[in-house]
Amino acid sequence: MNAFFDTLISRQDMIQDAFIEHIYLSFVAVAIGIAIALPTGVIIARYRRFAEPVIGVTAIFQTIPSLALFGFLVPILGIGSPTALIALIIYALLPILRNTYAGIVGVDGSTIEAGRGMGMTRTQILRQIELPLALPFIMAGVRTATVLTVGIATLATFVGAGGLGDIIYRGLQSYNNSLVLAGALPVALLAIGFDLILKWIEKRATPKGLKI
Repeated sequence: MNAFFDTLISRQDMIQDAFIEHIYLSFVAVAIGIAIALPTGVIIARYRRFAEPVIGVTAIFQTIPSLALFGFLVPILGIGSPTALIALIIYALLPILRNTYAGIVGVDGSTIEAGRGMGMTRTQILRQIELPLALPFIMAGVRTATVLTVGIATLATFVGAGGLGDIIYRGLQSYNNSLVLAGALPVALLAIGFDLILKWIEKRATPKGLKI
């Protein structure tokens, strides 16, 4: 245990830089994933004949081994953060897309009809009824995508994008378990931290009538 703390102290600057890089990769990938998957989920909930093909394509990407996808993108995009971000965005899409679709489709039809009876437009129904009621499903997808992205981001080191994977890989190369732990532990804490923050946001944003 002393060796681990000694490693944290002696490699403090390196770990801190890698931690910041990891946060950047994870946050940007999830943010862009939300920007793509959320409106796409709304659209396929409106036009359900497109739902299965669209979700199917994202599911196929999800089945590709992470390291293989990184390797496939390198000859096309080169090494660096853009390559890592594109791979991470691809992995973030499915949970958000699928949960957004499932959440909106699962809204009680009578509630929507009541909104129409009050003279609400489709946009108003979406904003004031469907999205608030689907929010728990959507946030569950975002939380899943975030934890997944934080974990996969450790592989960004293999395309020269940095992150905590650098620390882990250096530890593995030198058979230094303390260095591996110094990289792996912040990854776990980061995933837990993101999940707790998103859970708090979900509770704040969920309508009072839906809170248990």
